[in-house]
Parts: sequence; C-alpha cells; structure tokens
Amino acid sequence: MLVLLAGIFVVHIATVIMLFVSTISNVWMVTTIFDKTNSSGLWKQCFENTCHDLVVDDNDLAALKAVQAFMILAIIFSFISLVMFVVQLFTMEKGKRFYITGAIMLICWLFILIAASIYTARFPQKYQTGHHGYSFILVWICFCFSFITGILYLVLRKK
Repeated sequence: MLVLLAGIFVVHIATVIMLFVSTISNVWMVTTIFDKTNSSGLWKQCFENTCHDLVVDDNDLAALKAVQAFMILAIIFSFISLVMFVVQLFTMEKGKRFYITGAIMLICWLFILIAASIYTARFPQKYQTGHHGYSFILVWICFCFSFITGILYLVLRKK
C-alpha cells in the first residue's frame, strides 16, 4: 500500500511539472518554412531563435484566452490537490479515503480537457503544413495522468 501511495504521489508531481512546462513553453504547433522551424505556443510565436507575442485573429482571441485561463486553472488545481494529499495523508484517520484530493484532481482533469479541446478545435487548422509539438502532447499525457490519479485518490484508503 505504501508503494502505491508513493507511486501515485510521483505521478501527481510529474503531472504538475508537465502541466507547468506545457503551459509556458511555445511548442504547441511546429511548422517548417524554407527549412526554418517556426513554433507557436499559447503566449509566443518563435521563428528560429526570435520570439514575439502570438498574433491571432479577433475571432480566435477569445478561444486563446480561454485555453490560457483553463491551463492556468489546471496548474493551480493540480498543485492544490497535491497539497491536499499531503495534508490528508498526515491528518486523516486510518481507513478514510482521499475524497477531497480526488475531487480537486478531477476538476483539474476537467480544466485540461476543456483547454486541450478548445485548442484542438480552433488552432491546428491554421498550420496546415505543421504538426503538434511536445507541449500539446504533454497536455494530453497530463489529461490521462490527472484522470487516473483522481480516480485512484477516490478509491484509495489510508492504511
């Protein structure tokens, strides 16, 4: 049981780190134009070694702001869930379940789902010659990890 708790804790920490990295890095979409790499994230667009603010159409500005907001909320709720796990681990009676931690982690999962879905629906078609970058892939990995850890926290009992 202790190994399971440690494993869930490690996956949870990895999820928080990957969420943070995927949100701040500018490699959600990658294109190659004239043998030069162009990458785009949630905040900046980079061409070779030069980055500038991301410019989007007025129609897509609200969607981009929503993705940014939901990714930030996902990081916050994932971190709060991690803190709540540690608090519950040391203050909760034996035999009780980590309901609060699991519920907060599932809220994080929902925010990741919303952010990734909006980005998938609105932005990749603007880069017909490109492909998804590692940040986009990390978001979907975090989506899976946060769901699994959220469910495991709900089922897990303190022994």
